[in-house]
Amino acid sequence: MPSNTKNSKPKRRWGDRKDGQLVRNVDGSHFIMPLIFPNRADNEAFISETFDLTNLNKFLEKKNADNPDYKYNLFQVLIAAILKTLTLRPYMNRFVANGSIYQRNEISASFVVKKQFSDKGEEALAIIRANPNDTLETVHEYVKNQVTSCRSDKLDPSMDAINVFNHMPRWLGKAIVRFFCVLDKYGKVPQSLIESDPYYSSVILTNLGSIKLHSGYHHLSNWGTASVFVIVGEKKPRPFRLEDGSVEMRDSVDLGLTVDERIGDGYYFSKTVRLLTKLIENPELLEDTLDTPVEY
Repeated sequence: MPSNTKNSKPKRRWGDRKDGQLVRNVDGSHFIMPLIFPNRADNEAFISETFDLTNLNKFLEKKNADNPDYKYNLFQVLIAAILKTLTLRPYMNRFVANGSIYQRNEISASFVVKKQFSDKGEEALAIIRANPNDTLETVHEYVKNQVTSCRSDKLDPSMDAINVFNHMPRWLGKAIVRFFCVLDKYGKVPQSLIESDPYYSSVILTNLGSIKLHSGYHHLSNWGTASVFVIVGEKKPRPFRLEDGSVEMRDSVDLGLTVDERIGDGYYFSKTVRLLTKLIENPELLEDTLDTPVEY
């Protein structure tokens, strides 16, 4: 179930969509790329990074010293760090649809919540919609509310709509899906059907570390508008080489980031990862608002 926090939407102009503004000042390369490479899943760039969690562990220990009802954890910090990165690196919050690049009207992160850790445990979809003045504290509260809601018996709107297809002839279901794919291309899918659809968010995260799996690659989707997919791996000790040449075992986590290469270039992605590294390895920066500048 989505949170109620939303950004104020800019004034809509001709060519804009309800969920994004048309980027009108792109260079020739970024004008042509969406036309000759129209599918998001054919334009994936994969980035794998390892992060030192030494400072983050100390930070979490301090945050949880007062034993809050819902403890701060690694995944919440990563969500906050990614939301802040998207805020300060706005190209990462763009998407390509129908041959054009759009700047998304809001910043959002989605993830799947397992109702029960079992083979038959159902999944629910959670979306956090952030404001520039949010902080780690408010993100922590959003995650708490989302997880609590998702683990209840309440169905989210998107899953409820999908389940309707189980009760109609197969040919009819396929025809309706094809029709909605056309609506998706032009940004006309009814909001009630995509309210909690993760593929309509800025970034999708999956926490494989919570089920003891490694980080890795995950594809993007031609459905929706999500241009970034983040895989969180298992937290584990690794050797790190220090400045004096010595080696020390430290806690670490791997992230796998799949991005649509049409929304930026290699230099922009490199600086984005550098900022994300700064935030994860210096988590106290997340106590400032998402739009507070960071030197990196």
